[in-house]
Amino acid sequence: MLKVRLITFLMAMVPVVELRGAIPYGVVSGLSVPEAFIIAVIGNLLPIPLLVVFTRKVFEWLRTKSDWLDKMVRKLEAKADKNKPLVEKYEFFGLMLLVAIPLPGTGAWTGALVAAMLDMRLKRAMPAIIVGVLVAGIIVTTLTFGAGELFG
Repeated sequence: MLKVRLITFLMAMVPVVELRGAIPYGVVSGLSVPEAFIIAVIGNLLPIPLLVVFTRKVFEWLRTKSDWLDKMVRKLEAKADKNKPLVEKYEFFGLMLLVAIPLPGTGAWTGALVAAMLDMRLKRAMPAIIVGVLVAGIIVTTLTFGAGELFG
């Protein structure tokens, strides 16, 4: 079971996969729904402070290394720019909503990217991202296994 916990934890840290893949994987692999939820949420949140604080500096450095990396950084910045208006208009609620909706192009990584591009301080961004991840986890769990499995 340690292997399943570790894979669930690591899957939740991966952009795009995040909670959408980690929670179902954990449960299908033998974890209880609450255990998979908790492990996935912790794994999803672990890289977020580093992303919020260091993304801009890493992007600046990557841009100098190659044309391919510069192009990749521009694509990521464009993705963040697309989501900026929601966060700029509604601040906490907008960032939380961006993270909470478990669809492609949303999630904790996207929220951290947008927060970094808006130069949000970690103490402002992190609470919204935490709430968004918890809401996303509840949505994923409920849609996948039913509310009774998480709260029952």
